Amino acid sequence: MLSIREITDKTVWENFVVNQKPNTFLHGWNWGEMQTSLGEKVVRYGCYENEVLTGIAMGITVTAKRGKFLFCPHGPIVLNNNTEQREALFLALKKFALENGLAFLRTSPLELNSDSNLALYKKIGMRPAPIHMHAETMWVLDIKPTEEELMKGMRKTTRNLVRRAERDGVTIRISRDARDLDMFEQTYKETADRENFVGFSRKYLEAEFSALVNDRQVFLAFAEYQSDVISTALITVYGNTGFYHQGASTRKHAKVPGAYLLQWEIIRELKRLGKDRYNFWGIAPTDNPKHPWAGLSLFKQGFGGYQEDYLHAQDLPLKPSYWLTYIIEQIRRKKRGY
Repeated sequence: MLSIREITDKTVWENFVVNQKPNTFLHGWNWGEMQTSLGEKVVRYGCYENEVLTGIAMGITVTAKRGKFLFCPHGPIVLNNNTEQREALFLALKKFALENGLAFLRTSPLELNSDSNLALYKKIGMRPAPIHMHAETMWVLDIKPTEEELMKGMRKTTRNLVRRAERDGVTIRISRDARDLDMFEQTYKETADRENFVGFSRKYLEAEFSALVNDRQVFLAFAEYQSDVISTALITVYGNTGFYHQGASTRKHAKVPGAYLLQWEIIRELKRLGKDRYNFWGIAPTDNPKHPWAGLSLFKQGFGGYQEDYLHAQDLPLKPSYWLTYIIEQIRRKKRGY
């Protein structure tokens, strides 16, 4: 017999989520706490079968100019891909969204892209969202092999650039000090301006770092050359996986390949932490050289690894105003060239 209950105990929640594979920090307890600190509402539901927790779903309100909706990032997460439990959790999220006057429910599923998985969402009335919320084509590296084996698994050019950065005198610094967000943000803003994208605000970056750092679920990494930061990354850590969640670089000393050594030292740090996987996050879904992510994708793939394709974001319209959001997001997607 199934029952849906709100979970208010962090230990109960984390004990379930962290043991599900693949890991995702986007459904961790602290990610919800971060959203609460930013003024959004967060609800966490558990699905119990005969009093045993068998599935969870976190809903986060998203307040945007185009409207307000409920978002379930990388969820629901259920044992054995159980259809009945997923549907029960979606009904609970739908009820919450309706009670709070939200226009629609959106999820970015953590299920591999397949016709059978897509059918599970179509069955409950969901439709493809006009945009993605998180990366859906990801590049993942198994970091269990030895450092020597990982080096051999790199593209030759990547391996040579890692070694060249070492010879050039690039140094890597790992930090869990919030004061280093100043330097990260400075480089991040420079990158956003140069690449013409809207980056996260300082408030958002501070909220993310603060929510995760006490449980050692985040660290900053800096590649420095002649006292200048030339590349940096914000890495989240959850379960057995590290995630390249935010990255930035400067054009200063552009010929020095600090970004390559930075990624190698991040991998080494994750191995020291006992992690098994490094998720480089999003890459271009095709090998089209004109795709906005083409260059970044080539960079990530040079370290070895494999591609994981997840289902596209899915929407459940709840109010007529959803369709205005749909049109706006369609236009935005086309302008970005995705």
